[in-house]
Amino acid sequence: MRHLGYLAVLAACLLGTAPLEVFLRTRVYARWRRLVRTLVPVLVVFVGWDLYAIARGQWTFDARGITGVRLPGGIPLEEVLFFVVVPICAVLTLEAVRARRRDWSVGDEPPPPEPGPPSPPGLPGPPGPPESAVAPRPPSHDRRVCTGIRTDRESELGSGYTSGDHATGRDRDRWSRGGRWRGREPGAG
Repeated sequence: MRHLGYLAVLAACLLGTAPLEVFLRTRVYARWRRLVRTLVPVLVVFVGWDLYAIARGQWTFDARGITGVRLPGGIPLEEVLFFVVVPICAVLTLEAVRARRRDWSVGDEPPPPEPGPPSPPGLPGPPGPPESAVAPRPPSHDRRVCTGIRTDRESELGSGYTSGDHATGRDRDRWSRGGRWRGREPGAG
């Protein structure tokens, strides 16, 4: 039975991460094209590396711990499966964290939808996304107020608003998210 040890560890890895796909709906297996694009570079680099090391006699495998099935180049089947199973488990774990922490981005999120054409006057516009679908403002957006940085939108409006005023607390909360000034004009008595 020892010859099945390597396969047993790989199976345990897959079984241990399978609930992430089922209960957290990570959809890693459902997006199989994306998964294949993740696995191919890993297989090319690391199987190639192993084949090189095996050919030079720098890398060997204990025959008692593997099934004995060897692929071209002398690489054991279990070693190739290792380079498939471990990245799958890593991707499942990454997607599970992203499923639980919606604010945690890794850079491959789809861009926000483009706004539709404006509605004619008097007609209601298309329904917007539900409140839960609106992404929260990143914390870095609010840090600019204390640093004296003006956004491009603030510069375009030319309202006399300066982030220095806001940083000291003057006219706090008069600048809305949409870029419109609320309250009296800046500088007015």
